[in-house]
Amino acid sequence: MRPGLGVRVAFCELNTPRLPDVLKPGSVITPFLLADAYHARIDIPCQIAGCGFAVRRADVLGEDDRLVSVLHERLTELGASTLDPELGVLVVAIGSTHAAANSRTAQVARKLRAGTQWAGATTAFATGSGPSPAEAADLLRRRGARRVVIAPWFLAPGRLTDRVAEYAAAEGIPMALPLGAHRLVAETVLDRFDTAVAERIAA
Repeated sequence: MRPGLGVRVAFCELNTPRLPDVLKPGSVITPFLLADAYHARIDIPCQIAGCGFAVRRADVLGEDDRLVSVLHERLTELGASTLDPELGVLVVAIGSTHAAANSRTAQVARKLRAGTQWAGATTAFATGSGPSPAEAADLLRRRGARRVVIAPWFLAPGRLTDRVAEYAAAEGIPMALPLGAHRLVAETVLDRFDTAVAERIAA
């Protein structure tokens, strides 16, 4: 989407290369993270502090409306209709012990439901504190949902999406695909990058 922009991939954990392995002076770290939780607030800043030179750091992707639009697309691909008054949509995300991060993530369900006729939409967390998928699914059913689908608030498949998929399969709940490689995801990443470039360099 932006020819000539140099891009290097790094990982916070589980895979290599690690962030310090690819950083160089003038780097702009653009986290592929949906929540302002541990990796964004503690892990990445600590790794930056150890690199010994100045870099810029972009904000997380967050509950951006473009990403919510992609989640709508994934639900449509699953066969979910915005006009279904018996449908309950369960947004499952990575949870955090940081309450503010969970509160921001919970906004996704509200945005996702806007303009629909669904019985409800709510958020559950695969980790950390907050309602579990089972608890949130029960809540949707108490609100009148006769059918429940899972909208995974994840950028890509992985260990946690596998865990959610196992729960969904055991309960017979259809589950949409993660956000994945979508143009609107890339646009959101570039927006965070551009904002960081325009701001002062942070040591």
